[in-house]
Amino acid sequence: MTFMAWNDKLSVGIRAIDEEHKGLLSLINELYDAIGDQRGRQILGKALDELVNYTKVHFADEEELFRIAGYPQAAEHKRQHEYLTKQVLQIQERYNSGAPALTLEVMTLLKDWLFDHILVSDIKYGTYLNAKGIR
Repeated sequence: MTFMAWNDKLSVGIRAIDEEHKGLLSLINELYDAIGDQRGRQILGKALDELVNYTKVHFADEEELFRIAGYPQAAEHKRQHEYLTKQVLQIQERYNSGAPALTLEVMTLLKDWLFDHILVSDIKYGTYLNAKGIR
């Protein structure tokens, strides 16, 4: 079962960023499937590790494009990145300290990230960067 499939509405129009977003979507679907199969706790640690790595690489990639293009909302977008990174690290810390299963909390974070951050904030920079020739 798939939580959500990639579609053109998720595209920011920048190939490298779209590929990274597809990776996030794959992680969301993997965790969703594991929860449905009652394996959520088993794969949560791996999913959190991947998510921490994803935030570091992906956000750095986005922020470098902002710098290159002179994106005027870069500071605000970076604050959103810092907030999301903090959320992921807090969940990972709680998981590593033996907290009860956090799969639903992680799914909520990922779903909100997908819908709120990518579909609202990232779409805005996609249009700006495309106009600057970044695709």
